[in-house]
Amino acid sequence: MTSALPSPGVASAVSAPALQTHDLGSVLVDMAILQSGLDEAETAFWIYDVDRKRQVWANKSALRLWDAETLAELQQRDFSVDMSSAVEQRLNQYKTDFERGNTRFSEIWTLYPKGLPRTLRVVYSGVRLKDGRMAILCEGAVDHDIQPENLRSAEALLHTQVMISMFDHDGIPLYRNPAARAACTDLSTTLFGQFEDQEDARCLLSLLKTAHDARLVARMVTSLGIRWHEVTVRECLDAATGVPAYLVSEIDVTELHETKERAEYLATHDTLTSLPNRAYLHTHLPAMISEAERQGYKAHVFLVDLDGFKHINDTMGHAAGDRLLQVVSAQFRDLLNKDDIVARLGGDEFLVCRLDKERKENPVDFGKYLLSKFKSPRDVDGQKRKINFSIGVASFPDHGKDMDTLLRHADLALYEAKAGEKNICVPFVVRMRHKLDQAKALKYELEQALERKDFTIYFQPRVCARSGEVVSAEALMRWHHPERGEIEPKHFIPVAENSGLINRLGEWVYREVASHQIEFAQQGLDLSLSINVSPLQFRDPTILGKILELPEKTGCDPTKIAFEITESVLLGEKSDVRQAVEGLKSAGYKIMVDDFGTGYSNLQYLQDYPIDAIKIDRKLLRNIDATGSIVRLILTLASVLKIRSVAEGVEKTEQLEWLLQNKCNEFQGFLFSEPLPKTKFFAAAQAGHQKLLVNLPPELRAAMG
Repeated sequence: MTSALPSPGVASAVSAPALQTHDLGSVLVDMAILQSGLDEAETAFWIYDVDRKRQVWANKSALRLWDAETLAELQQRDFSVDMSSAVEQRLNQYKTDFERGNTRFSEIWTLYPKGLPRTLRVVYSGVRLKDGRMAILCEGAVDHDIQPENLRSAEALLHTQVMISMFDHDGIPLYRNPAARAACTDLSTTLFGQFEDQEDARCLLSLLKTAHDARLVARMVTSLGIRWHEVTVRECLDAATGVPAYLVSEIDVTELHETKERAEYLATHDTLTSLPNRAYLHTHLPAMISEAERQGYKAHVFLVDLDGFKHINDTMGHAAGDRLLQVVSAQFRDLLNKDDIVARLGGDEFLVCRLDKERKENPVDFGKYLLSKFKSPRDVDGQKRKINFSIGVASFPDHGKDMDTLLRHADLALYEAKAGEKNICVPFVVRMRHKLDQAKALKYELEQALERKDFTIYFQPRVCARSGEVVSAEALMRWHHPERGEIEPKHFIPVAENSGLINRLGEWVYREVASHQIEFAQQGLDLSLSINVSPLQFRDPTILGKILELPEKTGCDPTKIAFEITESVLLGEKSDVRQAVEGLKSAGYKIMVDDFGTGYSNLQYLQDYPIDAIKIDRKLLRNIDATGSIVRLILTLASVLKIRSVAEGVEKTEQLEWLLQNKCNEFQGFLFSEPLPKTKFFAAAQAGHQKLLVNLPPELRAAMG
């Protein structure tokens, strides 16, 4: 600090009570009056212009204090030279205090005239200059008794950002340090009047009645608005009067508190929909169940699954799927009461929990009410989409008395709902537990079967329309269960998908088919084999990597292996799907679209992707008289695009005759052969049309070579 700088050295722990307005605080300075009344006083008086950082006036004692020969010399000193930002901030704070009405208080300052420290106790008052600006009238007396340790502690009190105040036992303010004054909106505000929520003030008062100190985090009214403060209050004695008082320290913890709140929110809420998540449920659902138990209420847990959500993701992309979830979540919030819980469990699954205080609510009726509110199509990226749900519901105490049991039983009911017709609400019944036990047992047995290799590949032949020969076959998996006999994929594939075993099964199938392709080729059969790939597997880069490694690891001919994928995989803008298709094609594999013609209307992908064949969905062949125009259109489209057409599910001669007339390329179905084990398939393929066409009418046999 320079010799001319008035340094706020040290603030006293307790300032003089600011109860009376200083005589000069409300009038313009009259230098003549000051000079006549104060010039000869032993106490040093001076006026500091905060804006211009100059001394305006000083009496003789003040000139001696500042080591100035004359007033003119003191007035010429530029106090801004080397002034620290802390000192400048503090002086501006004093000015603000006086403008707000805090007209008299005292602090300890250390001045450095000509570089030598001088500590004095200063009484400050606000005084207006003739131009109306606020300045500071200082009345200072050197205090030789102040100890260095006291100076340092008072210095810290003056400059700290911690808000330190003292109040009497009625909460009336006795002192505020500069940080506390800066935060205060009204310097006359009581201790308890600072709290935004008076319940916090009452809590503090209650704590102080039973203890000598208290601590809490509360919302406080400040000059910066409502802020979170950590408030610590201790009983003490007022050093000026000896009367019991409260010493209060406050720390602004707003950012910390808001960060903590945000972290807690993110931990318990879904970021996409802002709905509570599983972590939230683990706290609040048990609390709801406990309340129901105490009060004798019922509680209902609805597990809600969005039907067809995968199709939205596949056809319109994940961004559209996300927006649909947001639309659904917003409507759930609008439909439910404030005491209900609605949470997103992940994916397209939601949970609704509600208390039934009257014990009269039929949960299925409420489930139907929810379904009815989503009947109208919703706009998703400019397209109208109908939203259907499957709902499973379990109730406390009828179906369980704890969260885990209720969720498990609601999940079983949901499984039942999804297995039947869509858009229904199904309540839990006890028999569903038996199904769950069966599914668990089947999963365990499936794991054991993978270890023992209890699986076999069957082949269903595909016959050429022109030659009647077997030209290809679909590879189908069979499980030879030691007790149940042969199990078809439709019974164990869902369990494999739900348990995460589907990829292990898929890897086994791919290796087996590659091995059989090599074996058939070595025995002179020029056949193509096709394998079904689920959407989940197709989007798994690990599985695709293993498929691409097959030719090198097994020696198979990839041009004789086709992968059957459903239409939904190819719909929408998905770069990962395109990369997968192009990767398979580059390796030499063929791509077939399975179940073609029933689910979707966007046929652009037939031109966008290198498709080798389409398999007409068997549903279209069941009533060919009614669906003939659709099938004919598909066959024409395939012909124009030079894509091979395959009809699956051909079981009647009438179907075959119609397909021959409309130039379908290949046929697959029980009319020719059921799926066969390897040896029987090999024999049938060698015999060709002599075996597979033997049961056909002569004219159809002739038409097929």
